[in-house]
Amino acid sequence: QVQLVESGGGLVQAGGSLRLSCAASGRTFSISAMGWYRQAPGKQRELVARITNGGTTTYADSVKGRSTISRDNGKNTVYLQMNSLKPEDTGVYYCNARAGNPYVPTYNYWGQGTQVTVSS
Repeated sequence: QVQLVESGGGLVQAGGSLRLSCAASGRTFSISAMGWYRQAPGKQRELVARITNGGTTTYADSVKGRSTISRDNGKNTVYLQMNSLKPEDTGVYYCNARAGNPYVPTYNYWGQGTQVTVSS
């Protein structure tokens, strides 16, 4: 099992910045990729950004150019730096860790979620 603990959410004004952190523990050797998803009220959970063990990153079009995902393998921690935040970035942000193939995982682990609210 892998445990994920998120931090860094909060309330920010439009145009502001936040950095989310997610620390993994447990069977971290099984992780092939980590990332962030978000879920806005009444909407499906969607990918925000992902980074593989090899450093390959994937971003949602809506956050490209405004967000950067990074990873500290020594600390088993992934970060999401979000800049120029917009009200539509509001939602619960979930940390995700994939076991197995990073693109076709055998298992997905999820954190408990952290709320990000961007006021206009």
